[in-house]
Amino acid sequence: MDTTDPKALVRRGYDAASLHYDTAYGTETKYRSLLRDLGRRVPSGGAVLDIGCGSGVPVARTLVDAGYRVAGIDISEVQIRRARERVPQAEFIHVDATTATFDAASFDAVVSFYTLIHIPLAEQPPLLRRIAEWLRPGGWFVATTGSGAWTGVEEDWLGSGAPMWWSHADAATNREWITQAGLTVEQEDFVPEGGRRTCRVLVTSSLTVRV
Repeated sequence: MDTTDPKALVRRGYDAASLHYDTAYGTETKYRSLLRDLGRRVPSGGAVLDIGCGSGVPVARTLVDAGYRVAGIDISEVQIRRARERVPQAEFIHVDATTATFDAASFDAVVSFYTLIHIPLAEQPPLLRRIAEWLRPGGWFVATTGSGAWTGVEEDWLGSGAPMWWSHADAATNREWITQAGLTVEQEDFVPEGGRRTCRVLVTSSLTVRV
């Protein structure tokens, strides 16, 4: 196994732990407040991109049930296969988020929960700039990021036998990257996750108007 390629570690880790992840992290309730806030900002019927969509439950499923048109992308082939089975009303694409391509102003909202923290630091600012381009004028980006700088590996993640890799900047750096991408931070909250992977929630709206 290649242990020098962080993206390979992330992909294999989620392939191996897909069946355990939802129960281990309580995902049925974990995102409820985030999705409720999004629902107050984006009218039903809007287009939403879920970056790091996982197995599609509960985020994509909740958005579909609320009347949104949902596309999800994920680096894990196993997660995408399960998402297609669990949420057939959405579109799911197996792709590395940093190489994904969408037309400008394609989405009313982009969500990214616990995904940026698995992307190499140098690739996060370019991805944020592309997310800003994918948003329609007045669109919303709802994401989780690290609150403290940390990069590391857990050798046996969730008892799957596969390692997992994380890398995130501190909150101030994340905020700087987001604003440099052309987005305005509208709301910022701490979400305790334990240890060094404690995350912040950043809710941002499109700063620039595109024709």
